[in-house]
Amino acid sequence: MACGATLSFMATDYPRIAIVTGATSGIGEATAKEFVAAGYAVVGTGRTASKLEALETELGAAFAGYAGDGAAQETIDALFTLTNEKFGGDPDIVVVNAGRGLGGSVKDADLTEFEDMMRINVTGAIRLMQKAAQKMAESQKTNFPKKAADIVVIGSVVGRQVSPFSAVYGGSKFAVHSMAEGLRREVGPLGVRVTTLAPGIVISGFQEVAGYGEDILNTFEEKFAPMLVGKDIAEAILHVVSLPPHVHISNITVRPTRQDYP
Repeated sequence: MACGATLSFMATDYPRIAIVTGATSGIGEATAKEFVAAGYAVVGTGRTASKLEALETELGAAFAGYAGDGAAQETIDALFTLTNEKFGGDPDIVVVNAGRGLGGSVKDADLTEFEDMMRINVTGAIRLMQKAAQKMAESQKTNFPKKAADIVVIGSVVGRQVSPFSAVYGGSKFAVHSMAEGLRREVGPLGVRVTTLAPGIVISGFQEVAGYGEDILNTFEEKFAPMLVGKDIAEAILHVVSLPPHVHISNITVRPTRQDYP
């Protein structure tokens, strides 16, 4: 369901219009805030309506929230409808961020939540990528190279480096990286930039949902501190989408300086 006020603005009121999934915490919330601070309009989604309403109050008319299941096709379709209703146009930035973790190795991970993780991380991601790509490929027929169109896909370092302690989650991110690269090769020639951003360890609510224990978090802190937070990744995303339309950073990895592996 949509949250907050019903004021509408034309697309010309904002230089860019963005959709950000998983906007109620961590990287997604920080990205929404960075975009609004840069003057962009943002539609953000998450499961917690009260959090989205709080963001609408905090960020003002440039942010509209939609509470729903980020992996569901009806939610994804509603986000594109909402950008038109609130901001007068389709998005030219889509940040594919919604996801969840699942700690553990292939041998030992608790697989009772495996299907839910794959649905959110993989099925939801490809649904959003496909919808964004179809819209942007059409608009860039007339907009490129005057205007940029960006699909930013949040992957993970464990989607590039096999990590035994996070192999099951990493498998979902290997899939996401593969789909994003396939999409880049398809729509890059049409003027649509597809960027895969692979964060290292970012401290957020992700660890609790993934089932990481206090001992693992303490190990992270001991080995890798100072740790990354959502704002660090959001600033990297803002940099990527702010480049001239003919310049594309297609892959980027952001780690805490002391994180040697993965």
